[in-house]
Amino acid sequence: MKILNIISSAALEGGGPIEGVLRMSELIRARGHDHQLFTLDPPDAPFLQDLPLEIHALGARYAGPPKTVIGRKWRYFNYSPEAVRWAKRHVPEYDAVIVNGVWNYATHVARRALPGSGVPYVVYSHGMLDPWFRQTYPIKDVAKRLLWPWNEGVLYRHAAAVAFTCQIERELAHNNYRPWHVRERVVAYGTSAPPAANPQQEAAFRVAVPMLGDRPFLLFLSRIHKKKGCDLLIEAFGRIAPEHPELDLVIAGPDQVGLMAQFQARAAEMGIADRIYWPGMLRGDAKWGAFRCCEAFILPSHQENFGIVVAEALACGKPALISDQVNIYREITDARAGLVAPDTVEGFEALLRDFVALDHAERRAMGKRGIALFERQFTIEAAVDDLLGLLHEAVAEKHRMVK
Repeated sequence: MKILNIISSAALEGGGPIEGVLRMSELIRARGHDHQLFTLDPPDAPFLQDLPLEIHALGARYAGPPKTVIGRKWRYFNYSPEAVRWAKRHVPEYDAVIVNGVWNYATHVARRALPGSGVPYVVYSHGMLDPWFRQTYPIKDVAKRLLWPWNEGVLYRHAAAVAFTCQIERELAHNNYRPWHVRERVVAYGTSAPPAANPQQEAAFRVAVPMLGDRPFLLFLSRIHKKKGCDLLIEAFGRIAPEHPELDLVIAGPDQVGLMAQFQARAAEMGIADRIYWPGMLRGDAKWGAFRCCEAFILPSHQENFGIVVAEALACGKPALISDQVNIYREITDARAGLVAPDTVEGFEALLRDFVALDHAERRAMGKRGIALFERQFTIEAAVDDLLGLLHEAVAEKHRMVK
């Protein structure tokens, strides 16, 4: 098949969706399919240059910061009239299309080009229909409800399937926006197995966080964002830190919305600033070294539809310490591959106390169960099997309707 994957941006700072797209693309192409990527990034964006697949980047070339409020909003939504024209002209060349996300200009492009084109397509919402967003950003939600009937709702209604990456994501999204005419499917999701452990990984990590030395630490590796619960993590860690002077915390990830200084100030107020390290976004060997060296991975998110980074931690044999708002928490709990708590300061204080009370043998056993869980449910092979199955079904249905 010739497959087009539509996503707003291929910048890795955007989080899990693009990471999933790129990892799945490797296997899709290895299985003989022509898999291409459509983004609204500027065609000269540096992060596109080394991606190993054909990319159609239809965003405007960067010309300095926008000078007006309206200009900044268009830049935020990646507005690109040329993208609509390109999609209408070229979508019929593909056997199937995958759309990632919702509430951005890329989904507007998809809505303009896909329904009525005769090309079957599948949509991943990536947790963006979760009620958490409505409760946290009520003004934005008013705009979303106005947009739904003529944009996202149209795109979803004509999709061969809307793919949810776990049952909880599906339950949370169901009928959240109306009219809800959606062919819902729960599919496997996951990521590639990590590279084999080697000394270069730890060395790269130690270079990124030189002041840590060889002290034991917990690892948060995600965007520094309100949704991720960084504030409650600092509060909870501050409460247990005086009793456990041997344990530090690494908070690694891009500071997309400028919250790091606020969190660092709070850590200083609590007297734990020298126990928390902020290396920024870790990539390659440094990222895998962080996973290999940590005592456990921790993610106190207020909303997380799947969490590729959780799957990566499991694959590296590390306990997953997560909130019950990470939608794969049931799988973690059932497999005894980590600890789960409510997304509150009190919940994570209790979780941290439970974890530090575990001896090394119990932590190792938890990590081994995590590897087994990853291999059983969260591999990229299972995700690609389900996705290609959906696309094959959609293409076959199209051919039956033509006949």
